[in-house]
Parts: sequence; C-alpha cells; structure tokens
Amino acid sequence: MSVLEVRNIKKSFGRTEVLKDISFSLEKGEVLSIIGSSGSGKTTLLRCLNFLEYADEGTITVNGKLLYDGKDGKSKRMKEAEIRTKRLHFGLVFQNFNLFPQYNVLKNIMLAPTLLNHGDEKAIEENAKKLIERVGLSDKINNYPCELSGGQQQRVAIARALALNPDILCFDEPTSALDPELTGEVLKVIKSLKTGDSTMIVVTHEMGFAREVSDKIIFMADGIIEEYGTPDEIFGNPKSEKMKAFLSRSLENI
Repeated sequence: MSVLEVRNIKKSFGRTEVLKDISFSLEKGEVLSIIGSSGSGKTTLLRCLNFLEYADEGTITVNGKLLYDGKDGKSKRMKEAEIRTKRLHFGLVFQNFNLFPQYNVLKNIMLAPTLLNHGDEKAIEENAKKLIERVGLSDKINNYPCELSGGQQQRVAIARALALNPDILCFDEPTSALDPELTGEVLKVIKSLKTGDSTMIVVTHEMGFAREVSDKIIFMADGIIEEYGTPDEIFGNPKSEKMKAFLSRSLENI
C-alpha cells in the first residue's frame, strides 16, 4: 500500500488554473523531488497536500485513509481541529524557516508536541535533544533564531518538522533563502534523512541534489505533470521539449 495517493487534483485561483489533474503516489521511505520553473504549480501542490489550500477537485489518501475529497463539500468545511489533525500526517519545512523568535532552539522544537500532548514533557525534551543532535546543532540548543545563520535556522526547522513524526516530510524549496555557502549544510541534513525510513517530498531548484537523492522525480510545467520517472529517466532521457529546455537552463546545477 502506498503511503500517499494523490488523484486528479485540480486548483484554480479565479480564472487561472494552477493545478490541472495532478496524480501520483509515493511509497514508504521514498524521496520524491518536484522540479519545474517558477509558476508551474509546485508550491501550490505542496500547500494543497498540507491543507494550507483546498483543492477544487481530487483526493488525497494517506496510508489507505481518505483525508480529502474535493467532490465532498464536507472536506472544504472542515473545522480547525480536524484540519490540524490531518496536517499531522505531513511535516512542512518552509522556505523562510518560520521559527518562533521568542523561543530558543530547544523550545522551538518542543512547542508543537507539547501543545498537542504528544507525551510527557521529559520525553518530549529528550526527543527534541536527539533531533537537535541529528541535525548537528547540539552546541546551539539554547540559542535563539536571531543568533543562528540561515542554514542553522533551516536545520532547526527540519528538526521541528520531525518532532511530530509525520508520515511524509515536505520541503518547499528549503535552500532558496540561503546563500550558496549555507545551502550545502541543509542539503546534507536532508540527504541524511534518506538513510532512515523518512518519506519525503522536496520541491527544489537544486538539480544535482534531486538527481542524487530522489527515487522519483516529477517535472511540472503549466500546472501539469509533464514528466514523471526515475532520476536516470528524467535527466538521462528527457522526452518532452519543455523538459529538455528546462534542463538546458539548469545544466550548471547538475
């Protein structure tokens, strides 16, 4: 059984169709990278999966459980508590970190599990410390976001997303707000997650990373999945002219 089944997702803003019949599946432990030019629908797709937007049509199923059905009016009238529960299946790492500036590293990671009563405080703290060590920031555990580099803040954001043990970890261009010298440290952490059983969706403009780490790649263009396959298929034998043009513009990143 697939961890994630996305079927026939459509999304429009006014008269603008942003997502046009998007379907794909993801197995446990797989890494799926979503690539494409700006405006192709990548981030909107990720936001629909995380219930930050509601798809107009289509279904989202996690571990065999239907979470969303665009044809069912109830899905679009969910109460906030129900939305929060469904979001727990996904952990989302944003482009711009979105850490709480008033809390230190440890508190940022402990906050959500504490508010959601995911164990007693001692267990939550121990898990947070393990995650901080996992992302290489044990020496920054008491620092505040303003005392961290952009790369360090993004690593804290990754640990925070992992703290709720989501079924699927989602990254929305996690290095786009970073200087080139800080990009490597964040990509290294994401790569390290692949050695476990983390299932990940990564919207990225880092072609070399996508080629090295992904099990599957989706290339989106104009709101559709233009190509879908393994890294060797996508990068080694692109079929569509749009894919070829995109890769020719991105050769310096491969």
